[in-house]
Amino acid sequence: MANQPDDQPRELPFPGESDEYEQMLDDYSHFAPPSEGEVLQGHVLKVTDKEVIVDFGYKSEGIVPLTEFALPDGTTEVKRGDLIDVMVDRHAPHVEGYITLSHERAVRLRCWDTLEKAYQEGLLISGRVLGRIKGGLMVDVGAKAFMPGSQVDVRPVHHLDSLIGQDIAVKIVKLNRRRGNVVVSRKLALEQDLHQRKESALACLAEGAAVTGVVKNLTDYGAFVDLGGIDGLLHVSDMSYGRITHPAEMLHVGDSITVRVLKFDKDKERISLGLKQLQTDPWESIHERYPISSRAIGRVVSITDYGAFVELEAGVEGLIHITEMTWSRRLKHPSKVVKIGDNVEVVVLDIRPRDKRISLGIKQLEADPWTTVEERYSVGSVVEGRVRKLTDFGAFVEIEEGIDGLVHISDLSWTKRVKHPSEMLKKGQIVQAVILNIESGNRRLSLGVKQLQPDAWESFFQSHQVGDMLRGRVCRASSFGVFVELAPGVEGLCHNSEIPGPTGRREDPALPIGEEFDFKIIKLNEPDKRIGLSLRAVAEDEERTRLEDYQRQATAATMTIEEVIHLKGQGESR
Repeated sequence: MANQPDDQPRELPFPGESDEYEQMLDDYSHFAPPSEGEVLQGHVLKVTDKEVIVDFGYKSEGIVPLTEFALPDGTTEVKRGDLIDVMVDRHAPHVEGYITLSHERAVRLRCWDTLEKAYQEGLLISGRVLGRIKGGLMVDVGAKAFMPGSQVDVRPVHHLDSLIGQDIAVKIVKLNRRRGNVVVSRKLALEQDLHQRKESALACLAEGAAVTGVVKNLTDYGAFVDLGGIDGLLHVSDMSYGRITHPAEMLHVGDSITVRVLKFDKDKERISLGLKQLQTDPWESIHERYPISSRAIGRVVSITDYGAFVELEAGVEGLIHITEMTWSRRLKHPSKVVKIGDNVEVVVLDIRPRDKRISLGIKQLEADPWTTVEERYSVGSVVEGRVRKLTDFGAFVEIEEGIDGLVHISDLSWTKRVKHPSEMLKKGQIVQAVILNIESGNRRLSLGVKQLQPDAWESFFQSHQVGDMLRGRVCRASSFGVFVELAPGVEGLCHNSEIPGPTGRREDPALPIGEEFDFKIIKLNEPDKRIGLSLRAVAEDEERTRLEDYQRQATAATMTIEEVIHLKGQGESR
């Protein structure tokens, strides 16, 4: 039968035959060779030393070089039954009985489709960091992509090599399929993820709520905790009721912890967290565990100039004031009694839960020496002690541990005018003193040094009276007269008016210092210990005595002449 010309119209199928014809085409369409550039899926039937046999749904099976499945370490990752992407490779060498396929081209083609979709829709994709190149990193996202160093993280990264080999989420910022250029950003991916997690976290946060987070960073003042997209600050003072000098003592970066939200400012996105608030405050029942006057054992955790802090338990510290360490007053610094780390026994003196303060004492472990001081000492007895302190008004003498007595400046000497105790005593000197008074209730003890010797003034007033003549040495001068030493420690004043010569104030001493003269006592004032002397009265007495002697001599001489005359007259008459 001759063939009909191509330009002749063909006979149309009978009614009902059209659907059967289309069905037949569908049934046998897999026998037609696939078009190049079409990505197909196939099942791996067999893996040989060099090739992979694939059933991809056509009349003939396909063959893919095994090298297209090679991994960077030289191994292959393909096995029988795997579902893989392939496409016809008409440029590859033909193998009899098989259609040559390419897995790499199919993956690459499908990858670009995926990349374009992700780029257009702003989706995140996964990539593996291959290595470092100039300006950034090379990332495998199905195609080799460039990630600038500025797009690696939300914060500057100084060691890009730390990301090599890691699988990371990135976002495509630039894509040119024709040139095969892809630029990605991990920074945008992190910011997007952070924003989503932050929105979710903010919606769930509320003051007083207990939340779980991860320690992100430690500082000297606290720890930043990632609550899932937003950070909260856990201050060091809110970590524990106990003493903490640095957050690293309790936490480490990466720790998962449960904290309580103390303050939450949603507008400023500021969150204050607390860890100790999840526990019971030890100060709530402090009176039950540490009654007043009870004894306890604690550890010295800090020493200051005014005392030592003792930790009785976690979160409970008490102060031993320096005055509560010993009954003695000579303690200069608490470190002389305790050291940091010492376990010490203490007595609870006072508790103020509201202020979180406990006053402790050590000296109370021993008896107060003042309670028995009157039994051990009596007024008038002589004691010995060490000069502990000098003041303007006197000297403190410690006669035993915890017992100090005061020697007032007026009780240092009977005779000497003492302006400061240092003129007679030195700090640390061992001295004897007489107990003058005891006030145990006020913790006072009065001592005297001069009482060890008799009162020279008293003896002088008992043995002298106004009108007595005595010899004295001029020891010092003033504008109104001179002071004369009459006996050891006893001085009298000879006023300028009682010294022969000009009266009134004088610039030069009225009498030479150090010279001795005879003086007459013209005034005695025992209560004020004042003695008035006169040199003029001595001169006047001497003059008066001379006149009297002259008069007596003159009288005697006159009587003798008369007697001579009388006798002479009697002789002449004879």
